[in-house]
Amino acid sequence: MSGDELVYRRVFKAHRDLVWRCLTEPAELAQFWGPRGMITPLDGIVVELRPGGRFETLMIGPGGSHRMVATFTEVDPPSLLAWVETAGGMHTTSTLTDLGDGTTEVVIHQRHVPDAPREPEARAGFATSLDELEEHLERMERS
Repeated sequence: MSGDELVYRRVFKAHRDLVWRCLTEPAELAQFWGPRGMITPLDGIVVELRPGGRFETLMIGPGGSHRMVATFTEVDPPSLLAWVETAGGMHTTSTLTDLGDGTTEVVIHQRHVPDAPREPEARAGFATSLDELEEHLERMERS
């Protein structure tokens, strides 16, 4: 791994199909996408789930808004999802592994990461988005 790469790993207490659904369906993404304190309105999300398809999110928070515009490069349900961002070329690959006990390991590998997302505060913010996903999955599992 080089200096412009980041890797996040998390094990979720949810089946892989459910985690995949949360990572690919706009109605689910709107429930957790972005660092804690940000919202991602449903009408700000575009998911064209195929290689070459668009992936866009709009996060809004107290300090302003941030739009992510990307193109899917790989879509292999329910195990692999990858995209490259139009601005800057950051490439994100999410691998979902069924651990066989009702849990799913998600590994998010980002390459060509600009300086700002590598800062400790930004990395901590990204971790809170994984916390939000975990909380959303727990709510879904209970219902």
